[in-house]
Amino acid sequence: MLTQHDRTVANCLDVLQEIEGLGVTHIGFKDVGVDRATMVELVRRIRATGATSYLEVVSTSAADVLRSLEAAMALGVDRVLGGTDLVAAKRILGDLARYFPFPGIPVGHPTRLGGSPELVAHQCRQMRETGCGGVDLLAYRATEAEPMALVRAARRELKDRSLIVAGSVNSADRIHALAAAGVDAFTIGSAVLDRSFAADLPSLTGQIGSVLAACRGAPRFAA
Repeated sequence: MLTQHDRTVANCLDVLQEIEGLGVTHIGFKDVGVDRATMVELVRRIRATGATSYLEVVSTSAADVLRSLEAAMALGVDRVLGGTDLVAAKRILGDLARYFPFPGIPVGHPTRLGGSPELVAHQCRQMRETGCGGVDLLAYRATEAEPMALVRAARRELKDRSLIVAGSVNSADRIHALAAAGVDAFTIGSAVLDRSFAADLPSLTGQIGSVLAACRGAPRFAA
């Protein structure tokens, strides 16, 4: 994710140019932090690299979420993450196979996640039955439950749908734990851009290389 502290970074186009050719084939950004023109150009350039594009909705008010879903539709991103309004998403996006909403109770910005494993399981079942491609679980932002308990609850109810974990995935240990629990994908932004994923590697390319190496050590993410 071309994001830091739950916002798309102002120099996202420069960052995208720097990481081209490093083997990153899934690239996304948030619905806040840059203007619409920048997002349009960002999607165009992501598409030009051959990568899959993602927009994560982290707006908090109902009206802002609607605008963000409409923006995602207009931008033509491949995947839409976040938000909780399935009815609005269905109306705006049409096919929910590319939609991955937040289960639980997302609050604030940067977003924290309330809710129990039982609630997450119930919502994941609803999201699967509604036709969503999967969910975007803020497991490591949990305030009321142990993160991996939420992961296990979501994995159980999603069946064959995709489980993406977003937020505070900042170490190889967490990547490996998620892979072992059956998570299909994760997002990472701040830990790369603030150079904290691999503290001994000051360059952005070094950070990306370390993340990819951690994925290669976790078979489920090897592709």
